[in-house]
Amino acid sequence: METLEKNTQKEIGHFVAKDYRTAAIFSKHKIDFCCNGNRTVAEACDKKGIDSNLLMDEINTVLSNKGAETIDYKSWPLDLLVDYIEKKHHRYVEEKIPVIRQFLDKLCRVHGERHPELFKINELFTGSAGDLAAHMKKEELILFPFIKQLVKAKLEGGAVQSPQFQTVENPIAMMKHEHDNEGERFRKIAELTDNYNPPADACNTYKVTFSMLDEFEKDLHLHIHLENNILFPKAVQLEKLFA
Repeated sequence: METLEKNTQKEIGHFVAKDYRTAAIFSKHKIDFCCNGNRTVAEACDKKGIDSNLLMDEINTVLSNKGAETIDYKSWPLDLLVDYIEKKHHRYVEEKIPVIRQFLDKLCRVHGERHPELFKINELFTGSAGDLAAHMKKEELILFPFIKQLVKAKLEGGAVQSPQFQTVENPIAMMKHEHDNEGERFRKIAELTDNYNPPADACNTYKVTFSMLDEFEKDLHLHIHLENNILFPKAVQLEKLFA
């Protein structure tokens, strides 16, 4: 059985990295676990007016329940984690964006007059689509290859060439800032869609689009969590071995 956690001064990211099932608890209480995973449980609860001890009880219930399978991403080698993020989450984003954009355009044409919020949702998602495409390319062409270089150097006992960005902490800071921007965009989309609940007069396309947006946000949360709370801190630690 998992040791019970008592310390509300531990960061949210600590718990989600330990067991991703705890993300559902933070989501239920509207606590951002991916972009703002560096806050303590106590800080987040204080801001939301939630009893931190009660929230810790919920977390411990999850941690002590080994009935459900959970993936231990923390134990993965960094080069494997990089490949997983790229092949699973980056490809997911690339595949879903054109479909969702097509559906949103259709909703705006057909339902925009009665539901003008659709135009703002479409605008926010279109902005996210463009920024995510550029963001992922920066990771794939600059940050991820350097992390793989660090892993290879450690395994083979080789040296690491000093990168143009000086330290891995610089591109990581930029990526985390961009993650914050996407987190904020999707908070607005969730608000405008009433947490992805379609209106009473919604057609099937309307329902499917909102369901896809909901799924897209959930995937993005896991995507950002894997980078902010696991990959990035470990890459910073690994680079320090070559300082």
